[in-house]
Amino acid sequence: MADGSAAYIRMVQHLIEKCLLFHMNQEECVEALAKHANIKPVITTTVWKELEKENREFFEAYSVEREHRRSRAQDAEAKRIIRQMVKDSDS
Repeated sequence: MADGSAAYIRMVQHLIEKCLLFHMNQEECVEALAKHANIKPVITTTVWKELEKENREFFEAYSVEREHRRSRAQDAEAKRIIRQMVKDSDS
């Protein structure tokens, strides 16, 4: 299958959609597809950018949601560390 074929591009698009389900950003997706699916980063990046152009509102909302998830995860980690420090100082 040639890199530029429609079927190949659809496959890359499908894999990008799977990356989105795992809340990956573009960089993480490019890295994952290069490592696990042997897809050249330039191809993933190009398809991602086309998807962004066609679905601008989705990607804007996706980016906001990712940022909120990351913020909540950082808050949870900070709380965990503080609890552990308090527990350790009580010992």
